[in-house]
Amino acid sequence: MANNHTSFDDLAVFLAVLQAGGFRDAARQIGASPSTVSETVSRLEARLAVRLLSRTTRSVAPTEAGRLLAARIAPLFAETNAAVEAAMSAAGDVRGTLRLNVPGAVMFDILPPIAERFLARYPDVRMEITVDDRFVDVLAAECDAGIRYGEALAQDMIAVPIGPRLQRSGTAASPRYLDARGRPGQPGDLFGHDCIRTRFQSGAMTTWEFARGEEELVLDPEARLVVGTGAPLAAVHAACAGLGIVYAFANWLEPHLAAGELEPVLPDWWPTFDGPRLYFSSRRFMPAPLRAFVDLVADMRSDAPKPP
Repeated sequence: MANNHTSFDDLAVFLAVLQAGGFRDAARQIGASPSTVSETVSRLEARLAVRLLSRTTRSVAPTEAGRLLAARIAPLFAETNAAVEAAMSAAGDVRGTLRLNVPGAVMFDILPPIAERFLARYPDVRMEITVDDRFVDVLAAECDAGIRYGEALAQDMIAVPIGPRLQRSGTAASPRYLDARGRPGQPGDLFGHDCIRTRFQSGAMTTWEFARGEEELVLDPEARLVVGTGAPLAAVHAACAGLGIVYAFANWLEPHLAAGELEPVLPDWWPTFDGPRLYFSSRRFMPAPLRAFVDLVADMRSDAPKPP
């Protein structure tokens, strides 16, 4: 009779190869030799009687069967790791890894002070942060939680505010540029100016939104210069250099406004919007590091001064 028992360790090695993108990197991560890793995957394929990986001299990719297997077992391994971390933390010591998927916008001055306090409080925890401006399924991305602005979340997701309750966006340019080109008096005047735009990884441009009283406008001015959202402050620095008018988070502009490098443009039209949210699955067992992080975020918000 054939032995249909599949080793948990063999499945773990298979996942490690997929996540690392190759046998050598996977071997380095799990502390085994590349030949041992290759033999383990071959043994798993023989047991299942199906090829799981397509191998070339330069790359490794999952077959359809391999992709389906990985999609089913990856969440189970994540749950197992979370349970182990919780058991290790049962005595009160939070330990393990917290994996976050965040947009570049929160890496400027929102997440760093929270991370500093979190890591100081929990010395046995490490953080892994993936910066991605696309809205992602945090479970599929193998992260514990994500941070995003305003996107609609799936029903099984829990979202809690993180960072400032409210933020503002605004336009600004260098005094030198405005002296040469004139100062816009209303949003429509921006169409006659050099505008510095930012583009998401998806290819879409960020919108320029304005609000004054009950009036709200969304503009799509032609871009003289386009900067990817992966380097958000590059657009602000371009404006400081006199290359045009930039639209950005007000907190990014404030240091340059205070230094006289930038001058506010249409400040009466700067809109206010809700701050970011931390989101995570309600279906998944919550790892101890994530629970500790959520609690810290709540504590920091309760300590923060209330808006006027």
